[in-house]
Amino acid sequence: MPKKIYNRTNFHRHTFCVFQEVSADEIQQLVMHYKSKSGSEYYFTEAGVYRKSNHWGRAANCKWRLTPLTSSSVNRTKIGYANWTSFFPDNDFEKLYFVQYDAASKTANYFHKDQGILQEQPVLRTAAETTKTIKLIRGLVNDFAWMDYMPHQHKDQLLRFVCDQLCNTTKSIFQIKAEAMQHNL
Repeated sequence: MPKKIYNRTNFHRHTFCVFQEVSADEIQQLVMHYKSKSGSEYYFTEAGVYRKSNHWGRAANCKWRLTPLTSSSVNRTKIGYANWTSFFPDNDFEKLYFVQYDAASKTANYFHKDQGILQEQPVLRTAAETTKTIKLIRGLVNDFAWMDYMPHQHKDQLLRFVCDQLCNTTKSIFQIKAEAMQHNL
């Protein structure tokens, strides 16, 4: 099945995309083509779209993430750019996503299988399964109380093992914790 081609008429219908944050200078000379009910502004080019918005993540029936220029920005309204080739189909029933855990920043993020950044054998999940996995990882990262009941020598090593297993297997959190206890991580 050929890859769907996205453009200004269909990019906003059930898509996943990772926008790259850009400075306001990039849209200074452009004409706004559309403003949504929620206030997001869209500037179309031949190659892609600029979106100026104060909300990212779920946008109507789409999943649009923004990769920020810097991690320390006080401004909620951000401008993102994405090529038309950066949009991918999204739905609730296909296994389209995989999750990666970054131990350095202690964050988990999800990616579309067609983005071209696949791991060797990623565990693909539906949107709901992906959301559940990310919430579980965020809970583990933000509350270390679960570690009090497990023998471990290094918190970071245990956390990484559990989060990596959540991303790369279909094991339950209970199975993963039991395995961690067996290995005395």
